[in-house]
Amino acid sequence: MFVPKESQPKQGASGKSGKDKDGKRRIVAQNKKARHDYAIVDTYEAGIVLTGTEVKSLRQGRASLVDGFVQIDGNEAWLHNAHIPEYSQGTWTNHSVRRKRKLLLHREEIDKLESKSQETGHTIVPLAIYFKDGRAKAEIALAKGKKEYDKRQTLREQQDRRDSDRAIASAKRRQRARER
Repeated sequence: MFVPKESQPKQGASGKSGKDKDGKRRIVAQNKKARHDYAIVDTYEAGIVLTGTEVKSLRQGRASLVDGFVQIDGNEAWLHNAHIPEYSQGTWTNHSVRRKRKLLLHREEIDKLESKSQETGHTIVPLAIYFKDGRAKAEIALAKGKKEYDKRQTLREQQDRRDSDRAIASAKRRQRARER
């Protein structure tokens, strides 16, 4: 039986090797605190300009976006305070840990982000760093800060949703047990 070359599995290509040829995202770091502290208005995918040791450190799965933020400066987007630790086997070529990194976006996206971020209460925050097709990407979001009561309301809604899901699951289990 003849199988075309495109449909044959590639040797050595596994999901954990760091080579993501099938377009899947391999998340390195997430900023869960941003989703709690901000109401996400719009999200964008941006490329990141990195040095070699930064990429190697990211491939090891080491990064943190907790204090990170994005700033538009001179018609360019910059990622500040993202922590990518030094590569353990790097030498004098190692990078500085919290340097600002350029984000690659289209001109229209940068202009839109700049105009929206100047509105009161809006900011640009990084949500995740991941690999897509072997390239490092950042998911950034235009966000509006939440008040303390908004945060409590969101947590309450999540808890209520969890409780209702548990109640539905237990009711289904009881029904299946009666049917047996």
